[in-house]
This record gives sequence, C-alpha cells and structure tokens, in this order.
Amino acid sequence: MMTVPGDRSGPAWGEWWLPLIIVVVSFFVLMAFETGHAIRDRGALSDLRRSQEPTVQESIRLRQQLETLAAKTAQFAADGDEGAKTVVDQMKRQGVTLTPPKQ
Repeated sequence: MMTVPGDRSGPAWGEWWLPLIIVVVSFFVLMAFETGHAIRDRGALSDLRRSQEPTVQESIRLRQQLETLAAKTAQFAADGDEGAKTVVDQMKRQGVTLTPPKQ
C-alpha cells in the first residue's frame, strides 16, 4: 500500500508521533521538576544566609575592635611605651605587623 503525502491514516503517521509526544511531555515534566527543585534550593540557601547574618555582623564588629586595639598598641609603642613595644615585637616575630593609625 502506498501512502500519499499528507495522508495521516497510514501506519507511518502513528509510528513516530506517539514517541515524539512522549519525549516532549517527558521533557516538560523533567523541566518542571528541576525548576521546582531549584526554587526550593534557592529558598534554603536564602534562609541559611539570613541565619548567618548576625554572626557575620558580630565578626565585622569584632574585627574592627581588634584593628583599633592593634593600632592603639602600635601607637603606644611608637610613643615609647615599653610594654607596647614588647607586644609589637612579639607580634612581628609571629608574622603580624601592627601599624599605628594614620594621623
């Protein structure tokens, strides 16, 4: 039996449309699943970042206090304080450079 172009009644039409439809539907289901998973992961990461924010702010504040303390210690050492000079020398031996604040 010969099929005529445009004739959808022959076996050739049904042989490749059903698998194609199944592949397309499967692709869309997969994309919907992956999108949902990505949205859930984004929410979890956002919650994690929000929960870490107070700790980050506290560490920034602590670092600023430490830098201020180090700068004042270096300033005292530059002004001639023996205890501060000892601290600056010990820190220098450990690889930490304390510099006085700029005027």
